[in-house]
Parts: sequence; C-alpha cells; structure tokens
Amino acid sequence: STQRYMGRNLHAMAEMRSRTLSLESKPDAPEEVLELLSQRLPGRMDTEVGTPAFASMVNAYSSILELIGEDPQRDGLRKTPLRAAKAFLYFTEGYKQSLQDVVNEAVFEEDHDEMVVVKDINIFSLCEHHLVPFMGKCHIGYIPNQKVLGLSKLARVADMFSRRLQVQERLTKQIATAIMEVINPKGVAVVIEATHMCMVMRGVQKPGAYTVTSSVLGNFKSDPRTRAEFFSHIRERATVL
Repeated sequence: STQRYMGRNLHAMAEMRSRTLSLESKPDAPEEVLELLSQRLPGRMDTEVGTPAFASMVNAYSSILELIGEDPQRDGLRKTPLRAAKAFLYFTEGYKQSLQDVVNEAVFEEDHDEMVVVKDINIFSLCEHHLVPFMGKCHIGYIPNQKVLGLSKLARVADMFSRRLQVQERLTKQIATAIMEVINPKGVAVVIEATHMCMVMRGVQKPGAYTVTSSVLGNFKSDPRTRAEFFSHIRERATVL
C-alpha cells in the first residue's frame, strides 16, 4: 500500500541521515560507506512502470486534475497522468542509484597532486518544499591524494544527488562528501549556482534571482589560498570552445 511505501522510505531516510553524520572521520571508502552515502530509498526501488505502486501514482495525478476542476478524460489530458508519473520517476531516479554503480571502478592511481576542477555542470532538481524545479550550474574541485576520479563521474555524482527531492544546501554537501569518501582526496570544494522556480513562478516572483551555496572540505576549508584558487578558477570564463 501507499502507506507502507511511505513508512519504509521515512524510516530509511531517518536511519541513513543519522548514521551519515559520523562519516567525516572515516579514512577510506568501503562499500558499506558508499551505500550509506547513496541514501537510496527502498520504496523507490519498488516503483517502476507496470507495478501497482506506479498505477497508484497515475491515479493520484488523475485525482489532482479532477480536484483543480479539470477533466482527465478530455483529449489533451487523457494520457497526462501516465506521462506525469513517468516523468516524476525520471526526475527522482537518483533515489535508486548507488555511488558504487555511478563510480563504476573509475578510480585510478595517479601521481598528481594539483587541483582538478570541473565547472559549469548543468544540474536539474526538484525543490522538496513545492515540487517545482530548480536548475543551474555545479562546480567541483578536488586535490588528489594518489587517486583521481574519471572526470565524467564527477558529473554523474552531481546528477545522482540532483535527481531527488532536494534543497540546494543539502545537495551541495552531499556531492562534496561523496567525492571525499570515494577517493579520499586532500580536499574537495563544491559550489552550486541555481535558479529556483519556487521563487520565480510563485511567492515573491523574482525572475533573475539565483542562489549560491558552497561546501568545502579538507585543504579547501583549512587553507584560504587553496580556497581562493578554486574560486578564481570557477569565475574564469571557459576559452576552449
């Protein structure tokens, strides 16, 4: 039932978030730590097209249309509940992904100890307060400690945590903490710049406003010069294209 799925998800989220608080002192990234950081939801794993849970989602969207006064059976809306349910599963597919699968052994031994920065990673997420989108750019930097991570995996980690119900502050820290645990670098820095539709389409209705959040760990937190170098990199405009 829907209540059973909700109960499982709420219990899983509460347990994983409470246990995640103690991870910063761990020196390595065993599989169980990566699974804990992934914060997957059991109920989301059971909800796929063709399952009873998915049928409940379709019916719920149909009910919403009725409750705002629309006719779910008219031509333009007849398949809308089905399309909306499929879209929502895609928007939240991060709940069923794990860091182990996303990284997929793309951690390489490398004698490189200078800063690595990947910037302007497009991210799209859903505000958990209003279920409307926020989108923007994610910038990630780290200083290797005998290990590097495949560049595309940095973007995939950002995607994994973005495709969930989120707040930008938590999203920023989740990305930074995950990278710190996966490769144990000397430091990690993450900055997200995003526009929130909950501030544009409703409420204060301020198009053009954007929110900047940051999370710095290791050397980026302890060394102002390292932090300043990272911020100078993300301010520079790309010249390779």
